[in-house]
Amino acid sequence: MQTYTHDVLILGSGLAGLRAALEVLRASRGDLDLAILSKGQLMRAHSVCAEGGTGAVLHPEEGDSLDLHAWDTVKGSDFLADQDVVMRFVEAAPREILHLDHWGTPWSRRQDGRLDQRAFGGHTFPRATFAADKTGFFEMQALYDTIQQYRSVARYEEWMATRMIVQDGVFAGLTAWDLKTGEFALLRAKALIIATGGCCRLYGFTTYSHAVTGDGMIMAYRAGIPLKDMEFVQFHPTGLVPSGILITEAARGEGGHLMNRDRRRFLEDYAAKMMELAPRDIISRAEMTEIEAGRGFVHPSGLGYVELDLTHLGRDRINERLPLIREVAIKFNGIDPIDGPLPVRPAAHYSMGGISADINGQTPVAGIWAAGEAACMSLHGANRLGTNSTAECLVWGAITGREAALWASRERALPDPPLSEAAEEQARLAGLLAARGPENHHQIRARLRHLMDEKVGVYRDAQGLADALGEVRELRDRMSRIHLDDRSWVYNTDLTAAVEVQNLLDLAELVIMGALERKESRGGHARRDYPDRDDERHLVHTQATYSETGPQLAYTPVAITTWKPVERKY
Repeated sequence: MQTYTHDVLILGSGLAGLRAALEVLRASRGDLDLAILSKGQLMRAHSVCAEGGTGAVLHPEEGDSLDLHAWDTVKGSDFLADQDVVMRFVEAAPREILHLDHWGTPWSRRQDGRLDQRAFGGHTFPRATFAADKTGFFEMQALYDTIQQYRSVARYEEWMATRMIVQDGVFAGLTAWDLKTGEFALLRAKALIIATGGCCRLYGFTTYSHAVTGDGMIMAYRAGIPLKDMEFVQFHPTGLVPSGILITEAARGEGGHLMNRDRRRFLEDYAAKMMELAPRDIISRAEMTEIEAGRGFVHPSGLGYVELDLTHLGRDRINERLPLIREVAIKFNGIDPIDGPLPVRPAAHYSMGGISADINGQTPVAGIWAAGEAACMSLHGANRLGTNSTAECLVWGAITGREAALWASRERALPDPPLSEAAEEQARLAGLLAARGPENHHQIRARLRHLMDEKVGVYRDAQGLADALGEVRELRDRMSRIHLDDRSWVYNTDLTAAVEVQNLLDLAELVIMGALERKESRGGHARRDYPDRDDERHLVHTQATYSETGPQLAYTPVAITTWKPVERKY
């Protein structure tokens, strides 16, 4: 088994990973040996799918402010966000927008040349900085291009990490295999930054790329790092039916209307003040209420939906502001949004929870940081506002990059190579390759996704969650009896898929357990049997910790520094 050693290792190559990589290089002036490991290719990360914008206060002279952005975020979080984290975020976000401007992001601009911003749900001021509706792609391109200026970067592209190894509370190594050659290796570094994104491929109807299976989250969990607030999953109100492809919130920010089958803007009944610009949790619940009451439509696939009408925006505005949405709608549904409405329904979109980390992105393990959607500094609480995710990736990519560079620049000896643990992991994967059981892991994955859609969706209840938990454990037992058809180590997508299903099943258990124990409705977690928010019992963060006997749940307080919880009205 080959061992590779670097100063800093970044796991994941989306916005958070590339921003962290660039900050390591900038902080060390290229003197540190940096490596980026990605399950795909560096510019194929899911971050390129971010469409609508990145939130930041850029025009205070027009009435916006840091305090207003912070208040919107805290209120949007249903008061579960840690308010010290929120303040650090809103203060740092404008600097990141300007960095990207200098690095070449082609931001959309006003006629006077200043950066343009548009409205987004839950924000009381238009602060979504955008590049048409391809914001994530252009941000990624700017970061990727800027990194090319540095030579001290090793790229492990199309490598799949499988195990995180910790010795005496310190990061010791990462096992991974090169999908292109079949080589299995141990990677060591003084510092690790986990930036692998979320886990919403738990669901069938989702906006996520297929590769986003929570690998970094579950490896950290198995290594002893708690996962926080995993029960909070965001459902985006406008997933295109039947594919689940994201129709950006910018479509509503530009003035799109959500209509029921009576051709009525039904949000008048749910969020009369902000209408289509209410937060995502409120709109998703409204849509499902309309669909379940028979006031929606039914697609030939069997999915209920409502309609997103952009026709009144006109050809010029759609082509200028929403060109990708028009292209997607025509290509996948044969509908030109200039001429007709789009079928949409809530789609699993974002993990508010993730790897438990402090305000600097530091995990409880020395030498390991987490950034972006994989992490949970408690910025988003129970519900994330649109545009705050890409901004978070940039802010904590920069923070963790600086922290990791400082850590790695100090003289310190690496722990002894964890060769026995690495060999144990290689043997585990070899066992999967040799599996000859009767079960099909692709069928298990399909069942898991259907189960999560059905029982752990926008609305939940005790019976459905208990049934889902029991079946997830049955599915995990079935995984011990699978077979693999491909016996090779080289580009074995059968093996990568089996590893991903194992990861997803463990993550599903944590999501469901947290949801069962949280007997209230807050943000993205809506219980039919507990419809009210319960600040007396549940104004806390859920912490799930690995043990040999199963997940252990504990609770920690929310950091409330400025605003006390009040009723959310939009």
